[in-house]
Amino acid sequence: MNYQHLRALVVNDYAINNQRSDVLNARLKHLDDAFALSTGSISAVDIQSYTAGRLAQGTAPGTVNQELAALRRMFSLAVKLRLITLDQKPWIQLLRLRNARKGFFEKDQYESVKRALPEPYRPIVTTMFITGWRCQEVLSRQKKHLDLANGWLRLDPGETKNGEGREFPLTRDLRACLTPQLAEVKAFEHRTGRIVPWLFHRDGERICGFRRAWENACKQAGVPGRMLHDFRRTAVRNMERKGVPRSAAMKMVGMLTESIYRRYAIVDETVLKEAGAKLDAL
Repeated sequence: MNYQHLRALVVNDYAINNQRSDVLNARLKHLDDAFALSTGSISAVDIQSYTAGRLAQGTAPGTVNQELAALRRMFSLAVKLRLITLDQKPWIQLLRLRNARKGFFEKDQYESVKRALPEPYRPIVTTMFITGWRCQEVLSRQKKHLDLANGWLRLDPGETKNGEGREFPLTRDLRACLTPQLAEVKAFEHRTGRIVPWLFHRDGERICGFRRAWENACKQAGVPGRMLHDFRRTAVRNMERKGVPRSAAMKMVGMLTESIYRRYAIVDETVLKEAGAKLDAL
């Protein structure tokens, strides 16, 4: 099979399973550049050359792996649909990643950055700090996704990176953050006569990002260069510290495999000291 036929298989697969097409398109962009004009089958040598070329361009190994995973998915679908045999599926070697995640926030650092942010952004970072959800997952929450009665903040199927729905229990701190946030939205609606579906808004409009405000706040707090994605690592580490079962933590944060979870579950000095204290108690 040529690349165009393989590509159609994975595009259809994403559509059938209601997965995000923008994620797939980002992974296909460079594969298209390399293989779209090819009329023959793709060999393991072709894939090895593609990998080497992408690395030579300075592409991060993790990004290359995402592209290779999309290509591997194409061939797996072709085998399942009996369009090719297993022997015809080329060997695709993913790169070994050594870029362990390191960035995370201690509680005082998080509080300092939050204080330096304009008011509309503070409940957003609080939600990210507690849940570990991605920035756009939090920014896209609507009032309907907050269930105060039953104690959940929800993501619908198809809204997440992996396409699965997700829900996070309203902890004491998360409820204390989101209850007044919901009241503020309703007060704004009453005051202006407008309907605002968003849980986080700026003058009634959805907040799509706040990069400049974030960068300025980090500088003021003495932690320049930090990323919003660090809250994802922070939440995982906090759950590890609190002894939350790994299976539950993975569902709450939204991680499908333990290998991904382990890359975020940073074993820091505090955790090691706590382990030592437990040994002393034996």
